[in-house]
Amino acid sequence: MIQMELMHSDAATVAAVSTPYGRGGIAVIRISGPDAVGISEKLFVPGCGGVLGDLAPNRMVWGRIYYKEESIDDGMAVVFRAPHSYTGEDTVEISCHGGIFLTQKVLESAFLCGAVPAGSGEFTKRAFLNGKLGLSQAEAIIDLIDARSMEGVRLAGAGARGTLGRAAEEIYLLLRDAVSSTYAFIDFPDEDLTDLSPDELLGRIAMAEEKLDALARSYSVGRAINEGIRCAIVGKPNTGKSSLLNALMGEDRAIVTDIAGTTRDVLEETVSIGRILLRIADTAGIHGTEDLVEQLGVQRSLRALSDAELILAVFDGSKMLSDEDFALAEHLRGVSCPVVAVVNKSDVGTVIDIGALGVPFTTVISVSAASGDGVDVLRTEIEGLFLGGQIDYSTSAVVTNARQYAAVCTAREHVARAAEALRGGYTQDIAGMDLELALSALAEVDGRAVTGDVVDAIFHNFCVGK
Repeated sequence: MIQMELMHSDAATVAAVSTPYGRGGIAVIRISGPDAVGISEKLFVPGCGGVLGDLAPNRMVWGRIYYKEESIDDGMAVVFRAPHSYTGEDTVEISCHGGIFLTQKVLESAFLCGAVPAGSGEFTKRAFLNGKLGLSQAEAIIDLIDARSMEGVRLAGAGARGTLGRAAEEIYLLLRDAVSSTYAFIDFPDEDLTDLSPDELLGRIAMAEEKLDALARSYSVGRAINEGIRCAIVGKPNTGKSSLLNALMGEDRAIVTDIAGTTRDVLEETVSIGRILLRIADTAGIHGTEDLVEQLGVQRSLRALSDAELILAVFDGSKMLSDEDFALAEHLRGVSCPVVAVVNKSDVGTVIDIGALGVPFTTVISVSAASGDGVDVLRTEIEGLFLGGQIDYSTSAVVTNARQYAAVCTAREHVARAAEALRGGYTQDIAGMDLELALSALAEVDGRAVTGDVVDAIFHNFCVGK
């Protein structure tokens, strides 16, 4: 298990470019580790004289940057002394002009002076190992970098500030104190220690269950904002499915023609709908056909239908219901996710009787994908299905990924077993065994105790330089 402890003093000093690859105004080379200052002094000479290590920390200074004793650029440098740095180690950040070749030469100079290349997410990994931030905070940082909406920025920002970690810590301490009180009484019966009665322990467990349930429920919000909802746009050919995709995206991404069957495969796109993300699959028209290629497209459409967490069933409102519409309705009756009936082509008149399909649609919305009428109403309805009301991220902890959710659910399961044991007449120490397992699961939420493989997998998703 990984424990929160300072890294060994003999850890390597690493360096990487922390700004995006490419031509730009400036580039930042980050150097971190026990010899960060000494290495930086070999390639950066302050314009004010002296050496970098003698200057005040946390203040930028101008100077010359060297490669093999040749001055190649002028730039800025700042020293962050341990433990008051992002990684918790001595760290130096050198800013140079952002040419691709020049940036690589400055980085190469750091290597020639004694640094080694940093791995993916190594700076943040060191911050975690040095106790500067919890694992959920580290995951929030990559979410912040990858955010595709303002809601994603708000959610990731709250996670980076430790909102989820504090919520998990609160539950952890509640259960830990209950377990330690029970075991202390059993181990030291002559010390006049107060034992928690079964009812008192059940009260503590009930509080933990309520808090764990709230965290588990929050995952639907976190997933809708961060990962996105799997959404399938389905319907018979030529109902305007691709036009609807283009209208939701605000650009002509899918080919649109008056020829039925233009879309022959599943086209997948990610689009922001208000505060949530939709991972949309624009499917081939579901219909009977002798064309082998179209048959494959229809089969893939049906698979997308079964995998979806939201279905937008598109109907041509300007025409009466057809056999293909009724065939689609049969498929829709077997799904468990929300199904929104989108009655398209409102700009040319509506004659369809959608109620005749007998499908319990979540809602029915009339739109014109061509003109955009009704599309904003559809967006609002979709957002409301998965994200109702405003969220105060300063007080509301949100689970944002499957790893965190699994740990919360495991803790919830063991807490429920402990309560069941007490209600079944077992003693507090028996219930305590499950509570200990719940504590182990909670410790995984923020990395208090987690395997090295899990840590490596998380930071592998980071870019080099962060």
